[in-house]
Amino acid sequence: MAIFSRTVKMILVMGFLLATAVTCQQLSPSFYRNSCPQALAVIRNVVSKAVAEEPRMGASLLRLHFHDCFVNGCDGSVLLDDTPTFSGEKSAHANMGSTRGFDVIDKIKTAVDAACGGAIVSCADILAVAARDSVVLLGGPSWTVQLGRRDSRTASKDAANHNLPSPAADIAVLLSNFQSKGLDAQDLVALSGAHTIGLAQCRFFRNRIYNGTSMNPLFLSPLQSSCPAAGGDDNTAPLDVLTPMSFDTAYYANLLLNRGLLPSDQALLDGDLTSRAVRQYSLVPLLFSVDFTRAMVKLGNISPLTGTEGEIRQNCRKIN
Repeated sequence: MAIFSRTVKMILVMGFLLATAVTCQQLSPSFYRNSCPQALAVIRNVVSKAVAEEPRMGASLLRLHFHDCFVNGCDGSVLLDDTPTFSGEKSAHANMGSTRGFDVIDKIKTAVDAACGGAIVSCADILAVAARDSVVLLGGPSWTVQLGRRDSRTASKDAANHNLPSPAADIAVLLSNFQSKGLDAQDLVALSGAHTIGLAQCRFFRNRIYNGTSMNPLFLSPLQSSCPAAGGDDNTAPLDVLTPMSFDTAYYANLLLNRGLLPSDQALLDGDLTSRAVRQYSLVPLLFSVDFTRAMVKLGNISPLTGTEGEIRQNCRKIN
C-alpha cells in the first residue's frame, strides 16, 4: 500500500508539472499581468455568480470552450452570430439549441472591458478562463490557463459539423477525431470526464435507449419516460445520473455499470487503452484530476491566434 501511495504521488507531481509546463508559442499565464492584472479576478467573479444562480451553467461554459477549440482552434469563433457572409458554428448540428451560456460570456466581456479600460482581453481567453473557473466552482481541480489568444474574424458551420465529435461516434472515430487535434487516447478519456456535469438533449441519446442495447435496465426506464421514441427532442437528462452537478469521477463508475448516456460515452469501454483509463480514473480520482488538467491545457493550446493574427473583439458575438 505504501509503495502504491508513493507511486500515485509521483504520478501526480509529474502530471502537474506537465500541465503547467505545456505551453503554446506566445501564450503565457502572465499575458495580462501589465495590461489588465485584475482580468482573471473579474472573470471569476462573474462566473461564480452565474454558477451560484444555476449550477448547470458551469457545464455549459466548459462545453463552450471545448466546442470552440475543436473548430479551427481556440479563437472564440463559437461565439459569433451568423452574418450575411458566413453561417457560424452556433447553427451546427452539435451546437444548435444546445450550446448555452452566451449571455454569461457577454456579462464577463462587459465587466472585463470596464475593468481594463477597453477591449484588452480576448473572447477566446475569456472562454478558457471561464471553463477553468466553472470546474473549480463545481468541486473539480484547477490548472494554470495559458493566455494571449486572439479572436477570429469568421466562423464556419461546415467546419463545426465536420470537427465536433458526434455523440453517436464509436471508439475508432473518437480516437481519430481527437488525434487530429493533437490529443491522444488518455486525453480523450480524461476530457470525456467533463460529462460528470451537465445535461444532454433527448435527440442525442434517443437511439441508445431504444435500439436494443444492453444499457442497465434500471437506468433505461426513467430515461424512456423523459425521452419518448418520437418527439421531446429538447428534453434533457443528466450525463452523470449519480452526481450531475458535482465534478467528480462518478461518470466513470456509470460507464462500468453500462450507464453511459451517450453512445460516445459508453464507447470508451470498447478500446483497450481507453477502457483501462476508465477503470483507473474510477479507482483513483486524483489521477483523473491530474490527467484532466493536463488535457485541458493541451485543449486550450489547439491552434490559437496570437500576435497580430485576428483581433480583440469589442463584442464577442460579432467582429469589430
